[in-house]
Amino acid sequence: MTNHWVDIRNADLIIAMGGNPAEAHPVGFRWVMEAREHNDARLVVVDPRFNRTAAVADYYAEIRTGTDIAFLGGLIHYLIESGRFQRDYVLAYTDASLVVREDFGFEDGLFTGYDADNGEYEMDTWQYEYDEDGHALRDPTLEHPRCVFQLMRQHYSRYTIDVVSSVCGTPREKIQRVWDMAAETAAPDRTMTFLYALGWTQHSIGSQIIRTAAIVQLLLGNMGMRGGGVNALRGHSNIQGLTDLGLLSDLLPGYLSLPSEDEQDYEEYILERARPPLVAEEVSYWRHYERFHVSLMKAWYGDAATAANDWCYDWLPKLGEDLYDILHTFERMHHGEVNGYLCQGFNPLAAFPHKAKITAALSRLRFLVVIDPLRTETAEFWKNHGEYNDVDPATIDTEVFRLPTTAFAEEDGTIVNSSRWLQWFWRAAPPPGEALPDTAILAGIFLRLQRLYMEEGGAFPDPILNLHWPYRRPEEPSPEELAREYNGWALEDVFDEDRNLVVRAGEQIEDFGFLRADGSTACGCWIFAGCWTEAGNQMIRRDNSDPYGTGQTLGWAWSWPANRRILYNRASARPDGTPWAANKAVVWWNGQRWVGNDVPDFPVESAPGGNQGPFIMNQTGRGQLFARDRMKEGPFPEHYEPFETPIADNPLHPDNPLAKHNPGARVFEQDRENFGTFEEFPHAATSYRLTEHFHYWTMHNRLNAIAQPEKFVEIGEALAEELGIAKGDRVRVSSKRGHIDAVAVVTKRIRPLQVAGQTIHQVGIPLHWGYLGETKKSHLTNTLTPSVGDANTQTPEYKSFLVRVDKL
Repeated sequence: MTNHWVDIRNADLIIAMGGNPAEAHPVGFRWVMEAREHNDARLVVVDPRFNRTAAVADYYAEIRTGTDIAFLGGLIHYLIESGRFQRDYVLAYTDASLVVREDFGFEDGLFTGYDADNGEYEMDTWQYEYDEDGHALRDPTLEHPRCVFQLMRQHYSRYTIDVVSSVCGTPREKIQRVWDMAAETAAPDRTMTFLYALGWTQHSIGSQIIRTAAIVQLLLGNMGMRGGGVNALRGHSNIQGLTDLGLLSDLLPGYLSLPSEDEQDYEEYILERARPPLVAEEVSYWRHYERFHVSLMKAWYGDAATAANDWCYDWLPKLGEDLYDILHTFERMHHGEVNGYLCQGFNPLAAFPHKAKITAALSRLRFLVVIDPLRTETAEFWKNHGEYNDVDPATIDTEVFRLPTTAFAEEDGTIVNSSRWLQWFWRAAPPPGEALPDTAILAGIFLRLQRLYMEEGGAFPDPILNLHWPYRRPEEPSPEELAREYNGWALEDVFDEDRNLVVRAGEQIEDFGFLRADGSTACGCWIFAGCWTEAGNQMIRRDNSDPYGTGQTLGWAWSWPANRRILYNRASARPDGTPWAANKAVVWWNGQRWVGNDVPDFPVESAPGGNQGPFIMNQTGRGQLFARDRMKEGPFPEHYEPFETPIADNPLHPDNPLAKHNPGARVFEQDRENFGTFEEFPHAATSYRLTEHFHYWTMHNRLNAIAQPEKFVEIGEALAEELGIAKGDRVRVSSKRGHIDAVAVVTKRIRPLQVAGQTIHQVGIPLHWGYLGETKKSHLTNTLTPSVGDANTQTPEYKSFLVRVDKL
């Protein structure tokens, strides 16, 4: 979240799009209801289904799954052409005025630099024009034909309301109503917030959908504001912490990145990431990248990391691929290129797309280790469960090891919620049987590996033998020790620029501003610096004092970065340092420094009137309407059809097959062969979650099984009548990859849509249920889903695929 759960109560308009918070986040949804009750806010839902959030909303608009960019792109067009955007904010705080290179262009669905043979872009032209000092050229009138504002205006000029209605299937009057409500929040004293979840991320254009929402909020002046922002509602209590700590294959903790295989030189690696300002005098905080990186390597390798060996840079793995994501991993596994797989807290057979491929891939392993507190379908992929998992165990040689771990209520530690809050929790009960904490299991594996390297040697043992392991009980590092390590500490006395002593050797640091690139500090995750200081554990704090009455309870737990609750909050004040509106004030200039109801996201003594923008992590200091080369498929979001689409072509580019789907997406050939067509599978399907179940865990809980005992699929009344299906009938839902059988729920909640001159029916399929646990046995939903991902993150496209519904 750019903002936080409680701040939702400050919004004047809440758009739930790509998420169903009343269903999937019922506790956090209280702040939506508080905004409606106490701030007279309106709640709008744009979704393929009239879901539980829509049931309590002020307005609902249906939409075809996978067409959110078209809907939001049309909103951008409307805001610009009607003049209903926050011009002063856009001019001061976005890159709208910066001039783009002459050779950048867009034609018939493709940006300049596309290589059709490789399915990739050369992005050299996706840059600003620079002066001799390397600073971007600027036109404050916004009239230059190649300034970002005019290029964006031209790009979205095609997204008229008629085009949007034809692509999305949303009636014109509903589109206009939502656009008008959004436009009202361009006023300085009104804000809108977007609430989204996996309904945006799980598309082949998922990252660009979110980018489009960010552009809308920048145009409206809603970033950095109370009740504003683009807020991701995480699908698991600690998924935020997972990404924060770098558990994605291309990341290091704190969103630092691993080098690629052609980055063998340390100085070049740092130079690529320590980004200099592209506008004079800007902060560009990533220029301090080396401080964060060196401190991380000192935390990992201690005395072994020195300036002489480039802080053990050679010990870091170098990526041969952009991302070793789940689709890539299981593709290699499917080809027999992976010998063993450690599966920790995950259920790939149920959670990953194309179950048949996952089964075949797991069957080619020599060993599989499953670390989980419960029985999972993955751990029993080799076992025949009748029609639900019809395999022959005699043909599967994979050896499976199951290591029982503790559940969240059986250990101490921290969970990072959607708001970026690190909240300490305490064990409620001891674990059963032989279950151990994950830290103990992983420590046991590491210590055994280290001992083997010591006794027997091996290829390149240095990173294993020299890993810093200072824990009181090496076999089970404590949560407290790990938290202090993530916070960071001084290895030597640390001085400021005036040689004043600011941190003594051995002391915990107060925030990441004290980290150094000279090896004098160590820090396991720079964004967590401040969570455990010399004053102790800040995450245990439970002071809900709110002196300004704004929902900014700075004494409750601890939020990264620097206990800041609203990111980019300098944007809540005008360039002169006064709030845009008193009722939306977050930080302001008091004549000497920045103060307010939140920790300022800005140099606190940097006076207004300079050239420093509020988006201090960006090289321009401004919100990026133009993404430059940071996105795989283009600097402006563009609508592309899902890889399984119920229509023949992309209505925006009907004559260019290269622009039908995301041209930057990576597709493996076998997966392409398993894509279905609308002629054979005419119904558009999307998956979703239920309040009564949590993923596949609650299948083991009898109370949850009683609440929702059996798998069902949701179909609209019109489709049910067409197929002769009545409520409660058994139906078979098939895709190119397999089928599932379930009970039909016939509902008014899904309506037929008129898309590109034809009628489109959509089907809703909950992801829960499998062949283990207390619920009735069923097929796994991901039997149906295609193996293709977002071009930037490779998140699979679970939310848009084709099926055929037949009555059994």
